[in-house]
Amino acid sequence: MHRRTELMSTDGLKVIHPAAKIAANVSIESFVTIGADVEIGEGTWIGPHVTIMDGVKIGKQCRIFPGAVVGAVPQDLKFGGESSRIEIGDNVTIREYCTLNRGTKANDTTIIEEDCLLMAYVHVAHDCILKKGVILANNVNLAGHIEIGEYAVLGGLTAVHQFVKIGAHSMVGGGSLVRKDVPPFIKAAREPLAYVGVNSVGLDRHQFSKKQIHHIQDMYRLLFVKGLNVTQALEAISKELPASKEQELLFDFINSSKRGLIRGFRHRK
Repeated sequence: MHRRTELMSTDGLKVIHPAAKIAANVSIESFVTIGADVEIGEGTWIGPHVTIMDGVKIGKQCRIFPGAVVGAVPQDLKFGGESSRIEIGDNVTIREYCTLNRGTKANDTTIIEEDCLLMAYVHVAHDCILKKGVILANNVNLAGHIEIGEYAVLGGLTAVHQFVKIGAHSMVGGGSLVRKDVPPFIKAAREPLAYVGVNSVGLDRHQFSKKQIHHIQDMYRLLFVKGLNVTQALEAISKELPASKEQELLFDFINSSKRGLIRGFRHRK
């Protein structure tokens, strides 16, 4: 059930539009502003000095910390004032001073799925898609149209170029500049950004078996370590390794890549 809230709360410290759809047990602290076209699910906590603008849907049991701005119009010169949205799933934590922009006519909606953690000062630009369980550490900045696969982790101060894809269960080291696509299951670091190994710790934490992890390591030896080009590597993986859902995910990722892949393994001189 949702309740309609008066324009001003009784203590005069909140501005909540009466058309906003807010579940009865949502907790809203002082100095919060909430627009008309907003929906907030049960058990969510809205901290002090949060601004939630029009075009926002927030799920259940979310936590939004002081100073966050959710649903501001895109920072895109092509944006013409069209109606667009941002949708946030259940159990999402948005820490202090995050800025999350709604979509444009290109994709209509910015999407942050359930169980994501966005640490302080994160920026998520228009039309981004963050899949389940993504973690963005402090000061991660995402340009527009970025897609991040489930349970991927981006270290602090990482900046990601527009239209980049980052694969599921990958980990990008802090302070990285991500200009090309990062395949699933790997760790990426150095400058320019390069493959530095399989994210075996993350995979183990998400119940991948040792057999699955070894299979993923075998795939990436062929793709990034043996000196093959991408076409040769995919042929070798198909011929030398058994078919698997991990292989299918990797092939789908590579075949849909538009910006090309990050660099393969390089020995330090």
